[in-house]
Amino acid sequence: MKKQLVRFDFWLNPVFDQIIATEPTVQMQVCDFAAADDVNWAHMRQAHAYHICAARDEVPSQWQVDEAFLQRTPNLLCVSSSGAGYDPIDVQACNNHGVLVVNQSGCNADSVAEHTIGLLLSVRHRIAESDRIMRAGAYTTREDLMGYEIRGLTIGLVGVGNIGRRVAHLAKAFGMRVLGHDPHLSAETLKERGVEPVSLEALVAQSDVVSVHCPRSAETLNLFNGTLFSAMRPGAVFISTARGGIHDEEALAQALASGHLSGAGLDVWTVEPPALNNPLLSMPNVAATYHTAGVTHEARRNAARMGAEQLQQVLNGHRPERLVNPEQWPTFQKRFKQLFG
Repeated sequence: MKKQLVRFDFWLNPVFDQIIATEPTVQMQVCDFAAADDVNWAHMRQAHAYHICAARDEVPSQWQVDEAFLQRTPNLLCVSSSGAGYDPIDVQACNNHGVLVVNQSGCNADSVAEHTIGLLLSVRHRIAESDRIMRAGAYTTREDLMGYEIRGLTIGLVGVGNIGRRVAHLAKAFGMRVLGHDPHLSAETLKERGVEPVSLEALVAQSDVVSVHCPRSAETLNLFNGTLFSAMRPGAVFISTARGGIHDEEALAQALASGHLSGAGLDVWTVEPPALNNPLLSMPNVAATYHTAGVTHEARRNAARMGAEQLQQVLNGHRPERLVNPEQWPTFQKRFKQLFG
């Protein structure tokens, strides 16, 4: 019996399909979001693996992986996120059903790290602001757009995983001091990754720039609220290329409007894309991008290759490299044996 892999027709680098096509034991079905639900459910009920778009706002709710979805997919062994994040996947529900969750952590780390520094430079050098003024013909004097260097500043990284450690390396190349906070890593590991380990409270108090690189979870939801923004250094810059919802957008807008913070660089939003009347989009000291930090040709190819290779491993009964819920591996092995012998 062939193993059934299902994915929808979201954009993927072609290398994904090319790799899967070389696997003789796997049959892949590409479903159409626009097709009737009963047609797609017929395929999904047979699926042993489901490769899902990592962007929650791009996946219709019925195709996100939650308890209701898993009740209708009894053969499902593994859910694979197309990127490093896995927002459309309820990991606890997968645990309840013995379903593996894999992601492509590290696939876009270089891209996101570069984008982080780009946002910081845009805010401090007022690049995006100057671009808007020039295109509108609203010239005054160049001195009205005078910016600031980043050399000599202190940057604090909240989360020092694959992306954070690369940001640390780039920031040091610009002559910045780098602090780091990550409750999941030891002080020794943080030092090895190029940061000075500090508490979150110390980080926001000492940093000229605070950059967020932690996953969105129950613990980090609205982590940056009015209280934490108030605790940041006056004139500091806030950067996030992590996930929407980790910072409170209304509280950030208030901190910027009051002058307590001097600017922000944002690639992620509570709702994506953000509404045009979002106050942050009207602020000249906010550099805004459309969750594109990790959307480069290199990153998308990495993600597609890594995803296909992990699915090959899983569907051949081998342990994948990037398990989000490794405690489910023994259960997976039993279920795999029941299905395929």
